Amino acid sequence: MICLPVLVASAVSCNYLDIVPDETTREEDAFQNMNTAEGFLYSCYSFLPDPRDETSSLDLMTSDEVVTTYEHETFANFPKGNYNASDPVISYWNTLFGGIRRCYILLDNIDTVPNMPAETVRTYKGEAKFLIAYYHFLLLKNYGPIPLIDRVLPIDMDKEDFPERESYDVCVDWIAALFDEAAEMLPADQTSTAYGRATSVAAKAIKSRMLLYAASPLFNGNSEYYSGFVSKIDGRHLISQTYSEEKWRRAAVAAQEAIELATASGYSLYTSSTSPTFTQPTDPVQRVLRLNFIDYSNSREVLWADTRVEDNYSIQYKSTPYLIGPASGNGLGVTLTMVESFFSENGLPIDIDPDYNYDERYRYAEYHNDNCDGVTLNLNMHREPRFYAWVAFHNGYYEIQRDGKDRVQTQFRRDDVYGIQQRTTNYSPTGYLNKKGVSPLYACTREIETKPHYPWPVIRLAELYLNLAEACANLGEIDNAVEALRPVRERAGLPSVDEAFAEAGLTLDKEMMIRMARQERTVELYMEGHRFWDVRRWKEGDRYFNVRPKGMNFNGATDAEFFTVTEVVVQRSFTTPMNYLMPVPKDDINNNERKFVQNPGY
Repeated sequence: MICLPVLVASAVSCNYLDIVPDETTREEDAFQNMNTAEGFLYSCYSFLPDPRDETSSLDLMTSDEVVTTYEHETFANFPKGNYNASDPVISYWNTLFGGIRRCYILLDNIDTVPNMPAETVRTYKGEAKFLIAYYHFLLLKNYGPIPLIDRVLPIDMDKEDFPERESYDVCVDWIAALFDEAAEMLPADQTSTAYGRATSVAAKAIKSRMLLYAASPLFNGNSEYYSGFVSKIDGRHLISQTYSEEKWRRAAVAAQEAIELATASGYSLYTSSTSPTFTQPTDPVQRVLRLNFIDYSNSREVLWADTRVEDNYSIQYKSTPYLIGPASGNGLGVTLTMVESFFSENGLPIDIDPDYNYDERYRYAEYHNDNCDGVTLNLNMHREPRFYAWVAFHNGYYEIQRDGKDRVQTQFRRDDVYGIQQRTTNYSPTGYLNKKGVSPLYACTREIETKPHYPWPVIRLAELYLNLAEACANLGEIDNAVEALRPVRERAGLPSVDEAFAEAGLTLDKEMMIRMARQERTVELYMEGHRFWDVRRWKEGDRYFNVRPKGMNFNGATDAEFFTVTEVVVQRSFTTPMNYLMPVPKDDINNNERKFVQNPGY
């Protein structure tokens, strides 16, 4: 695998359009031979944000999917709303422009490398163009309209000559064209030591994600928030004021194109587990869902992965049930909002499934089945397989290697082994615990831990089906949306949407199909860093991010006390329209006040 951890350590955040101070010296030697050129290519990747950094991942633990006992860590500033232009807390602005510059340096010099095969040169150029497009997309996702950088700009450039922010739609067109150009130059797959590098499939897949974002309510005719968000130079709107259905059409076409390229290149949904090394979960559907991208050596679903080794206190540590010692954080509590997002066993939202006793969901009873042994909330029963694969609940199970067994039973009342007891951290604030992203081979004792490493999925094939479904739903193409969701739901052990609705005697119209596409995305991509952005692009920040999360009463010692819906006492704040976009650092605005407009609200 590509050695990104070493490269990241050498990456230096720089000011807007500046370069790392010692870069010029390295440039003189970087293209002397194939080995040094390869090292420079790898350095172009070093600007990629780490999607599962243990404390400073921008979007992994910062939506309403989970609430943690780690509110003191960097990432927790974002659900609290504690960031601004003077103190953006986590800002990709300067770092990513530095990465863009480095990629252009490679493009300007790679042809000079002696004896480098023409095909290798072409691939390196394709990777550089992919990264330029991807870094621009990350900037677009964070900040909205951005300057478009098309070459190496002089480091002594007068600030009056800095590019201004282009309109959002212009940025989308420019980045999409660059992804297409990169795809023409790249292989469909990168294996062995090249795993994690750019491919044509990854280029088309990320393009699909970007076009879905561009069609969404936040950016598609948003006069509600952005009527005054205009260029300082010519007064043009930086975000479209007119809704365009054609943007959904374009998103659908891009998703279909990416799916066809991926499947033709041998990618497919992960649908069977071949690992014989552990026994739990025994249910074949739950087993596949739990392993999914974790079993990366046997999966062809991940289209592009970040291969950096997980840090000690990242998702696996934070999620595992408590044990005295170094290996179990026990603090990633799944919120009631997320718990209720999972479908019923019939594949329907629990509030509309006539077979699901929605009004009695907060009552508790005794259950004895493959998923539970004891008293638990009615809400936890008769749910879809993804719920049981990815969420641990009271008197349910957590598949992990401990005490010579392949699973433990989880109990979260105050005095239970995984309850708060007398601790100030390392407990679940909601009475639920995350399992997604935690390997069933994670083994720990009081003294040691064995934490299996796996590359993190930046994008996987399931997302492309979800992209297509959402675009088709918004076009009113219900049949096409149903078909797009079919493979994902089938893998999850659920009937197709139309079959589920017909069986329940429910009507599936355009609005309901949009809801189903969104809810399917929320469930399938749970804890993969998507909901932070999805809620924003759907313009639902006030509804979901401006309220305290809820769960069970973790201070409850008895069943009656524990099984009480309770607000978690944490700060949550979302200001409209400000928090829909990240702030451009104040210094960069001040350096070019004549041209540069700040994002609304900051």
